[in-house]
Amino acid sequence: MNQAASRSLLRLWLLGLPLLLLTFSCTTSRVRQQNILFRTDGAGRLDTARLRDVVNRAERNYIIQPNDYLDVRVYTNKGERILDPNGELFFGSPGGTNTGGGGFSRQGGGIGIQRGGQQQQQQQRGNGQQGGISEFLVQHDGIVKLPMIDYVKISGLTLLQADSMLQVKYTAFYKDVFVTTRVTNNRIIVLGAAAGGARVVQMFDDNMNLLEVLAQVGGISGGFVGPTSSNGQAGRADNIRLIRGDLKNPQVQIIDLTTIDGMRRANLQVEPNDIIYVEPIRRPFYEALADATPLFSFLAGLSGIATLIIAISR
Repeated sequence: MNQAASRSLLRLWLLGLPLLLLTFSCTTSRVRQQNILFRTDGAGRLDTARLRDVVNRAERNYIIQPNDYLDVRVYTNKGERILDPNGELFFGSPGGTNTGGGGFSRQGGGIGIQRGGQQQQQQQRGNGQQGGISEFLVQHDGIVKLPMIDYVKISGLTLLQADSMLQVKYTAFYKDVFVTTRVTNNRIIVLGAAAGGARVVQMFDDNMNLLEVLAQVGGISGGFVGPTSSNGQAGRADNIRLIRGDLKNPQVQIIDLTTIDGMRRANLQVEPNDIIYVEPIRRPFYEALADATPLFSFLAGLSGIATLIIAISR
């Protein structure tokens, strides 16, 4: 009786093991693709008409939009303090010293943000602004509130046009006014198998391109080779997705940086709020092996128990 029970248990084990492995392999093949984002589902790589429009927009100067933060700086004497050719003017806080405080305060209604932590970097660029850096929020209706001149409609203007308009308005208070305006919250989102991981990259230059953005995040990840690859993904340089525009109807460009020809054909210019996704390289064998390790451990435990039961029953 005991031998018959042992044979039945062994037969059940031999029949159930292949079934479990088959079920697990089917599940794994579906699960291991779920971390791939922004698939194009075999659609054409480029919509040339839409891409042409995007390129034309990228080649224009940046236009101020609602929710932008503006760094507005007003100088007298036609901006002499910016250049200071004779070295006679002090920069930074009173006394010619730089303050290194990291204070940060945001005020409602578009009145300034004080970011003392960035002060030294800005002063090294020769802007001559005393105290913290003041930033002003452009409201949803395109109006910004600035000191002394109060509410001003500014959205829809380029930075140069905004400089000219503000220069006229501040002329009522100062002589030989010179104004500089800069957008401080332009950013690019990098996702996927970038060496530095997912990052939000600040745009300090309106002419940034894809290569500069990738360089700032450490390039494309090389990942790890072998069963430990689940902890580090290698990126595909031939499948970099540049996503731009309204997320409900975005323009998607697939860029191949593995060849010089692919780099030439691609539009590498980036715009504020672009999303760059570096697709990871799939390693089905190592990924399946890593996923199967817990199951193999479980089956090994069951195998040991079954063997022990059979040995005892004999």
